[in-house]
Parts: sequence; C-alpha cells; structure tokens
Amino acid sequence: MRRLSAVSETASRLGLSVGQKATDAMALVPELTTAEAEPEADATALTALGDWCVRFSPAVAIDAPDGLFLDVTGVDHLWGGEAALLEDIRRRLAANGLPFRAAIADTPGAAWALAHYGEDGAIAPPGGQGPLLAPLRPAALRFDQETWAQIERLGLRQAGQLMAIPRGPFARRFGRGALLRLDQALGREAEALEFRRPPTPWFARLAFAEPISEPEDLARVAFDVAAKLCARLEAENQGARRFEIAFHRLDGKTLPLQVGLTLPGRDARRIAKLFAPKLETVDPGFGIEVVTITAEDVEPISSRQARLDTAREATVEEGLAPLVDRLVNRLGEDRVWRAAPVESHVPELAVGRARPLSKSMDGAKPKDKPRPWDPTAPRPARLFRRPEPVDMVLAITPDDPPSQFRWRGQVHRVRRAEGPERIGEEWWKAAIEDADTRHVRDYYRVEDAEGARFWLFRAGLYGDPAAPPQWWLHGVFG
Repeated sequence: MRRLSAVSETASRLGLSVGQKATDAMALVPELTTAEAEPEADATALTALGDWCVRFSPAVAIDAPDGLFLDVTGVDHLWGGEAALLEDIRRRLAANGLPFRAAIADTPGAAWALAHYGEDGAIAPPGGQGPLLAPLRPAALRFDQETWAQIERLGLRQAGQLMAIPRGPFARRFGRGALLRLDQALGREAEALEFRRPPTPWFARLAFAEPISEPEDLARVAFDVAAKLCARLEAENQGARRFEIAFHRLDGKTLPLQVGLTLPGRDARRIAKLFAPKLETVDPGFGIEVVTITAEDVEPISSRQARLDTAREATVEEGLAPLVDRLVNRLGEDRVWRAAPVESHVPELAVGRARPLSKSMDGAKPKDKPRPWDPTAPRPARLFRRPEPVDMVLAITPDDPPSQFRWRGQVHRVRRAEGPERIGEEWWKAAIEDADTRHVRDYYRVEDAEGARFWLFRAGLYGDPAAPPQWWLHGVFG
C-alpha cells in the first residue's frame, strides 16, 4: 500500500498527513503532486546535516527520520546565551533553504515535544518545561501506537491531563514504557542518546565577521582557537592527548584535522605547529566562517617548572616528546611505537606495541606495574615476522647446536653457540591431546666466523618419524 511519508506545509493545510493512503490523499486533493520517497538518501542527508551542526555543539545525535539532538550544555555562552545560539542556527538553516522547527529544553524529550508540537523557537527555562508541555497534545510525549490509541479512546487531549494522573494508576493503565516517556520529558529519568562522537566539555569556537581563506589566516586561527581551549585546560590543571580542529566552510562542509600528543599537554604553540603541515590539505572553497576545536583523552597534569639549570639534561617533555609527536603526526600512530614485553614465553606473542613514551602496554591499567624484559632469556633485536627456513645444517644430534647452516644462499660457519632453550606451545590454551612434539622448538644463539649473531631453532625431535626435525632462523641480534 502506498502511503505519504512526508507532506509540505501547503499539503498539511489541505488536510493531508504523514501515513495517509495515497489514494485517499488524491481524492482530497486531485491536483496533488507526489514524488517517490528516498529513505536512504534522506538518512544520508540527515547525517551530513548532523556533521554540519558540529559548529554549534560537539555532541550531535541523529533522531531518525528527520530530527537532530544537540547537547548545548556549556557551549551556549560562546554565542551570548541560548537565545542567540538558537537564532544563529535558525538563520543558517533558513539561508540554506531548509524547513525546520527548533526548541531548547533541559531534556531531550521536552525539546522534541516543543519542536514538534509547541511554538517554534521555544526555549524552556531551567526546570520549567512542565508548564510548556501541559497544553500540548499527548502525542508530544512520544508514546507508542498502542498507548496513543488508548489515550484517544479516553478522550484525553492535553499532556497536562496525563501529568495530573498519579504515577501508580498511570503505570497500571498505560504501562511502564509510557511512564518512562513522561518521566524523561519532565527530567525525572535520564535518556540515553547515541551521539555521532563522544560528548566532551572541552570545546572552543571562533567565528569570523568575514570568511577567511588564506593559508596564513588558517595558521593564525588554528593557534588562536588552540590558545583559547588550552587556557581553559590550564585553568583546571588538565591536559589532552588528542585535539581535533574543524574548519567550517560557507557551503556547509566541515573539514576536520586531528593531531595527537604522546604525553598529555596544553601548549598552544606546540599544538599549532603539529597542525601546520596538515593545513595544506584544507580547501577553504569560498571561505571559512567558523573554526572549532575539541580536546579528547583529557586527564589531570601537574604544572611543570621550566628548567633553571641549563647544564641539566632536558626532560622527556622538553626534548623527546615533541620529536615523537612530530613523527607520530607525520607518519601515523601505527608506525611509531616501542616494543614492550608481554606475559608469554612464545617469541611471537612475547612482544607487543606500546605508546613510545608510556610506561606500560596500551590498555593496561595505571596501577599495573610494567613487566620488565627477562635478562635470562635474551631476544634478538630484530625478530622476523615469520621464521625463515635454513638448509645445509650440520649438527651433532640430538641436542648440540649447528656447526654450519645456509641462509639466503650464504653459508655460515658457527664459531660460538649457546643453547638449547626449549620452548613449547601453550598447550593449556587448547585441548591437551592436541599437543605433540611437532610444536616443540629448541632455540640456539649462534655467532658465525664474521661475528654476525643469529637466533636459530630446530622444530621437531630427532628420532621421531612423525615429525622429522627442521631448522629455521627466527631473528638476528644487533
């Protein structure tokens, strides 16, 4: 059955409504013009509009099929109050030819009700959404279809009539789901929203009287907005590991850039320098009208005193950290790391990646002490991703090290050797009956006549016809 999925204001005045049968609509308005609904394109456009609204708030949630929630807590002062913020939103939407209704309230439920059924542009005073919701239709409280039908049969025409019903009788008659919707609208219960990105209070914004487009201007405003946010971080003894700056163009497109710090920081000049190489990728189009910045992974940091003794070596924060930050932001986070020990005796599993200057593995709890390297089991500086086979191995069986082997076409004569170090599979992580001698390795540290050092192992045991021994090279020492 074909139904109307959306109607214009003119069609609504003629008595047409969403969900109405198309045949009934044509009977009421014979000259009705229709177009096929495109829900996927609508969802894409709504998502793009949500990303555009990041200029007003870093916390934007999609309310499909045609709505958005913006958490403006703590950001309205950037516009001079909620009224000025709402007016700016309305002016920009109208300039882009988008029909809309908007409202501000303490709760998402109240804001939804006022935007859909109340006065367009309404702003509920703090804690005062109840009187504004009372004269609205019960549908403003977002009840399900069954509850709405029951309310219609009872002849209740205003939300205030429902608010006057005691909670116990209300829940028994309409169900706990309806009571939850009422409590969410009035602020008695919290409502979870799925934001496009995690909401953060660490947000700063700059708006320009005239659009900017010159590279020098972009670099200057990147520093200015970073300084504005870093001043707040410093005032509260906080630092952040990640910053995202967004350039909002006149055509509504948002151009985000991200940088990360190895250690939490709040130095605006240092952050601006990290953004500087990436500004070349920003296409200002017809101009940038707004720039915003957010800080993530915010944590307390103590104030550090600058060095007074020039003879003293620079600290990590003064010397190594800025270098690591430049490398990470130029090469990528996955390409700058340090090796950290992992609780496993299997060589492939005994090493993990950690942040370059962190004291423990990524994801470890702060209270966990970092595990040191085992000095009794030295490992090669370069461990191959996969062991490489070697041949022409001469060795006195069963446990003596090799006296000669060939690797990558070159023969190496062993001068010194140490081992074996026997390493087996982690049989306790699988069925014990699956463990066999084919998964046992005997490792040797050997040095050839030229002084090169290798880490060899023999897989399998001599004398076992089911698993004849094979030799492999797993790594090389420095």
